[in-house]
Amino acid sequence: MKFASNKAILFGVCKQEMLQKKNAVLVDGVILNGPIMDSQAGEQFVEEACKIIMEEVIRKADDVTEKVCEWQAPETLKEILDLEMRDTGESHQKLLQLCRDVIQYSVKTSHPRFFNQLYAGIDYYSLVARFITEALNPSVYTYEVSPVFLLVEEAVIKKMIEFIGWEEGDGIFNPGGSVSNMYAMNLARYKFFPEIKEKGLSGLPRLVLFTSEECHYSMKKAASFLGIGTENVYFIKTDERGKMIPEELEKQVQRARKEGSAPFLVCATAGTTVLGAFDPLDKIADICEKHGLWLHVDASWGGSALVSRKHCRLLHGIHRADSVAWNPHKMLLAGIQCCALLVKDNSGLLKNCYSAKAAYLFQQDKFYDVSYDTGDKSIQCSRRPDAFKFWLMWKALGTTGLEERVNRALALARYLVEEIKKREGFQLLLEPEYANVCFWYIPPSLRKMEDGPEFWQKLHQVAPIIKERMMKKGSMMLGYQPHQGKVNFFRQVVISPQVSREDMDFLLDEIELLAKDL
Repeated sequence: MKFASNKAILFGVCKQEMLQKKNAVLVDGVILNGPIMDSQAGEQFVEEACKIIMEEVIRKADDVTEKVCEWQAPETLKEILDLEMRDTGESHQKLLQLCRDVIQYSVKTSHPRFFNQLYAGIDYYSLVARFITEALNPSVYTYEVSPVFLLVEEAVIKKMIEFIGWEEGDGIFNPGGSVSNMYAMNLARYKFFPEIKEKGLSGLPRLVLFTSEECHYSMKKAASFLGIGTENVYFIKTDERGKMIPEELEKQVQRARKEGSAPFLVCATAGTTVLGAFDPLDKIADICEKHGLWLHVDASWGGSALVSRKHCRLLHGIHRADSVAWNPHKMLLAGIQCCALLVKDNSGLLKNCYSAKAAYLFQQDKFYDVSYDTGDKSIQCSRRPDAFKFWLMWKALGTTGLEERVNRALALARYLVEEIKKREGFQLLLEPEYANVCFWYIPPSLRKMEDGPEFWQKLHQVAPIIKERMMKKGSMMLGYQPHQGKVNFFRQVVISPQVSREDMDFLLDEIELLAKDL
C-alpha cells in the first residue's frame, strides 16, 4: 500500500509540472502534450539489441563448435527466463539480458547440424528483408498502405507461376502451407458449388475429397474446419515408396459416386513430409480430367525442386494442376514463414471466393487503379509481406543461385545415403528421391538378434534414447518417428547451404558415439 501511495504522489507531482507548461491539454485525466515515448532511449535499446543479435545469432550461425540447443526442462527454463509481467517496466539492461537468455536457450535452427525439420539454415538477404518489414510494420491489403510490397508479391507470384508451367494464373501468400491447403480445398468447393458462400452447407450433397495415406495432416484439419468432415476424406493407398497409387484413386472415386456422394477434389503431394515421396501427377491428372475433379498439389516441401533443371522432373505434370501450395521457406531458406497458394484460374475465382468487399478498405472510387488492392483475395485482413524476403533473396542469388541450393542439398543427401550403406549398424528404409534420408540405427547389442517382434520392439526404443542424448549434449538435432507400421526411425533432412560433407560424417559418427552402450 505504501508503494501505491508513493507512486500516486509521484504521478501527481509530474502531472502538476506538465500542466504548468505552456498550452498543456488535459483530457480525462490524461495529458496530451508531446509524445510519451522516449525515442532516444528506444533507439539506443534497438542498437544494443541488434549488436547482441549480430554477435550471438548471425556470427555464430555456421559455427559447428556452438551447441545446437541448450536443453533445459520446462520448469527450470521458466525460472531462468523470469516470465512474469509486472505493473512496472524492467530496465533496459534487464531487457538486454533477457534477449541474451532467449537466444541462449532457443534452438539454433541456422546451425549446420540442425536437421530436425523441413526448414534450416540462414539466408542473409532474406534476414535483412525481415528486418526491414519488421521495422516498417506494413499490412498487405491495399496499394495505398503497402505499395511496394503488393508489387513485389505480384512479381514473385508471376515468376512462381512460370516455373509451374502455366501461361497465367493468380495467387496469394499465406501464413503456412496448411492454410494454403485449406484455401485450395475451399476454393475447389466454391468452384463447383458457388452458392455455398451465401447459403452455407445445408443444401449441399455429401462432398468427398481424395488424398494419399502419406498426405500432410493439414488435409484432415482443413476438412474438419470447413465442415466437410474427416470421414469424407478418402485416403488413397500408396506404394512402397509412399506414392499415391492411381488405380486405387480411380477405385475410390467410383466408390464415392456409387455411394451417392459428390467427389470434388484430389490432393496430390509433391514431397511428402516423412519419406519425401512425389505422387505421379500426370496419371492423377488424367483421373481428375476424366471425372471433372479439381487437382490440388501440395508442393509445400517439394515445390522448390522446380527451380532445378536437374530435379524438376520430380514434379512432372504439375502444370496440369488447378492449384499448388509451395513454401519457399523450406528448401530455399526464404525464412519462416513464406508460403504461396498458386491458382491456374485467372478469372477472379480466388477473389470471388474470399472477398467481403469491406467498404472502409476497398473503396472503388480511389484515385488509383484499385485492381492493386489485392487484400480481398485473402481470408485475413492484416497480412504480412512474406513475398518480400523471397524476392530480395531471389534478386541477390538469381535463379541459378536458388538452383544451386537445391542441387547441393540433394547431392549431400545422396552422399549420406552412400555412407549409410558402408557402415555397420545403419539400415536405410528406402532409396530417397529427395532430401529425406530415412534410416534405422541398430546398436551392437541387437545386431545378432533374430528378426522378429522382440527385435523390432527393442529397436523402436533406440531412436528416442539417442535423440534425448543428442539434445542434452547439444551436438545436433535429428528427427525420428514411427510410420505406417514401421518402428521408430531417423529422418535426416538436408537443406542448409551451410551444411557440408563433414557434417554428414559427423551425424553418423555422433549416432554411433551416443548409442555405443545400447
